[in-house]
Amino acid sequence: MRKAIMLIMLIGTAGLFNACDLDDGQNFRFTTLSIVDANVPESFELNETYSIEVTYVRPNGCTFFEGFDVARTAQTDREVVVIGSVLTDDTACTQVIQEVTASFDFQVLYTGEYHFRFYTGQDENDNSEFLEFTIPVVE
Repeated sequence: MRKAIMLIMLIGTAGLFNACDLDDGQNFRFTTLSIVDANVPESFELNETYSIEVTYVRPNGCTFFEGFDVARTAQTDREVVVIGSVLTDDTACTQVIQEVTASFDFQVLYTGEYHFRFYTGQDENDNSEFLEFTIPVVE
């Protein structure tokens, strides 16, 4: 009897979720945002966590910060990209360019030097450009 009641409740719950009509149309797209500055420490200490502050360009009122993509390209090499979303519906957007600051936490796990490359955008030949920093790990 208990199993029958649980089964009925499970089917009823599944029916509620199935009845929802979600709009499949997206009204945004993801984009990369240009970094104009990064505030990194002069050195790291092993096993410590650091807040790295990044200033990026928000090109208009319809572009929003979504987070960071910190890609490990080698053991102590990182490429950092700011990810944004842009509204694609007919929303009227302010055309004010803003410099905005955000930060991410970074934990130092290896000795030696860390090499950071912060994405600043594309040049006239569509090549990626970066701000680059080398930060030694002191013991």
